Amino acid sequence: MITGNKIKLRALEPKDLDFLYELENNTAFWEYGNTQTPISRFVLKQYLDNALRDIYEVKQLRLVIIDLNDNLLGLIDLYDFDPKNKRVGLGIIISEEKNRGKGYALEAIKLICDYAFSQLAVHQVYANIGEDNLKSMDLFEKAGFQKAGVKRDWNFYAGSFKDEVLFQLINTTQPKRA
Repeated sequence: MITGNKIKLRALEPKDLDFLYELENNTAFWEYGNTQTPISRFVLKQYLDNALRDIYEVKQLRLVIIDLNDNLLGLIDLYDFDPKNKRVGLGIIISEEKNRGKGYALEAIKLICDYAFSQLAVHQVYANIGEDNLKSMDLFEKAGFQKAGVKRDWNFYAGSFKDEVLFQLINTTQPKRA
């Protein structure tokens, strides 16, 4: 478990099935995660059964964000882990509106980035954010990420193409090779 001042990040557990089912099937979040169809409890249970597999094997790590009283807040993902090029993608969701804007997501991002830099030895963490998701852009900028570029007409959703913005956080504490 990774512990901060307001939150903890912990591994997925079988008891998280209903929480995962609600998040994955909430159509309001589909645009951000590129989901297009509902996901069954059966498929999610299989996913949970395999969640203990190593990030070096499956190239992904999904952790649950909980407050210090163990209340479920959301999920944070490291995805497309590339040990050769020392980079990993980052996605985050705080499930309920009432828990947003309280610093939970910012702390979760900082904790997972520290983990990625120290334990996975990545050089950079990146995030792909839809052009309309201004709150996420602001969040990642507060976490020290910098806008690196725009992928034009990258995602097709609700009948139109939308740009996606690439944000990067480079680990400046690692020595650069000549």
